[in-house]
Amino acid sequence: MHFTPARVERIVAVVPAHNEDASLSACLDALRTARTLSPVPVRLVVVLDACSDRTAEVVGGGVRCVTTDVANVGAARALGFRSETSSAGSSTWYVNTDADSLVDPGHFRSIVACAAQAHVVPGPVRVDEGLRDPVVLRRFRRDYADRERRGLLQVHGANLAVRADAYRAVGGFRALAVHEDVDLVERLGRRGYRIRRTGAPCVTTSARTSTRTTGGFATFLDEMATPVTA
Repeated sequence: MHFTPARVERIVAVVPAHNEDASLSACLDALRTARTLSPVPVRLVVVLDACSDRTAEVVGGGVRCVTTDVANVGAARALGFRSETSSAGSSTWYVNTDADSLVDPGHFRSIVACAAQAHVVPGPVRVDEGLRDPVVLRRFRRDYADRERRGLLQVHGANLAVRADAYRAVGGFRALAVHEDVDLVERLGRRGYRIRRTGAPCVTTSARTSTRTTGGFATFLDEMATPVTA
């Protein structure tokens, strides 16, 4: 597919949250800080998904809330972007992160720079070191770096940006409980949309041990902690 750069005029950032009262406040503080440094306006949207705790109470100002009971991360992400129907052209970028993740201050600024070269920017993650055995974290970093060296595409919902027109063209996120991020990027790739990681910002994500969904990132880290047997 021929790539035509488009001027970025706005960003919509969506955070799905299911019982995240312990982590969402810090996530949103980091996003607000990044918004102050963004060269374009940023709309922050939290999707409160089947929450039974105090998640809604910690959202604070400057953030739009959407409520649902789907209990499905793919559907929640899709709902967040669907709620912003007026921002769906090539001048808008859709940014994804997670409620247990922290973007760097220059996050949106870096995405705007990357937009000159791509339709899709799947960025890397670093893991918060406070909740896991150091051996597991070293194993994760070694495996991650090895995959990077081999040029293997690593996709994380905690750090994924997509140009709005490309996102809409492939139908957006599907209602998948896990790997909704990988599924989206694979469909974009099959349609010929340009995917680039060069210059992508990094996001710090939780290494929490409480698995929200079997097969997710916490499960991946759990598997790294399991001794290999013959």
